[in-house]
Amino acid sequence: VQLVESGGSLVQAGGSLRLSCEASGRSFSSYTMGWFRQDPGKEREFVTTIRRSGGSTYYADSVKGRFTISRDNAKNTVYLQMNSLKPADTAVYYCVADPSGGILYDSWGQGTQVTVSS
Repeated sequence: VQLVESGGSLVQAGGSLRLSCEASGRSFSSYTMGWFRQDPGKEREFVTTIRRSGGSTYYADSVKGRFTISRDNAKNTVYLQMNSLKPADTAVYYCVADPSGGILYDSWGQGTQVTVSS
């Protein structure tokens, strides 16, 4: 599965961004999709995940209430809507997928940079 992210940018604190991730494959609706992030010098951090066919969603406590994950199975695309952004959200955001519908995330995108200025 190939994943291509887009939408990363520089934004002021309090602003919003929407990341997109387009996936290859014919069975996208069965994939578990998600987002991780990593800032240089810090450990990679789980952000959110959405199970197959727009099912259950889960969020890290640090983004709960501010970020929303969604998917459009007709477009093979998953989105991450990020609101009320903080400087602490600055990181490279990676789209991930588990084509088996689990949470092993064996497919990763190249990453997109999000920078939040104070």
